[in-house]
Amino acid sequence: MSTVRESVEVGVPLHTAYNQWTQFTEFPRFMEGVDQVTQVDDRHNHWATSIAGVHREFDTEIVDQLPDERIAWRTTSGDVQQQGLVTFESLDERHTRVNLALVFEPSGMAEKAADMTGTLDRRVKGDLRRFKDFIEHRGEAEGAWRGRISPG
Repeated sequence: MSTVRESVEVGVPLHTAYNQWTQFTEFPRFMEGVDQVTQVDDRHNHWATSIAGVHREFDTEIVDQLPDERIAWRTTSGDVQQQGLVTFESLDERHTRVNLALVFEPSGMAEKAADMTGTLDRRVKGDLRRFKDFIEHRGEAEGAWRGRISPG
């Protein structure tokens, strides 16, 4: 298993950053290699990705979601094995730190090579930078889901 940890400071209030992150179907607008995210229900999403010419599909389940604080997920089926946690930390009234931790099992030679060379770390860092640009340019979230999903 490999772990990637990255953070970004965004120039929007905490609730704005959190609300936008809950709009999973918008992830392709700032996440490189994400072709489509289909929200099945409040807890489940289906992902389609194309990275380095490899198309993968997988399903995720949100296992913990606390508004304005954190969202944790894990894969439940498909070509990808991962779990992740995104947390939101208010720095002041207009700035938020978004922290992302991703634990995954690289599969195939290309993913293992990308992991060893730091390519995956750079991709996550780029995704967070694009999220920053996306939300700061908009200045407001495109929607919000503020429900609570409790672990267990």
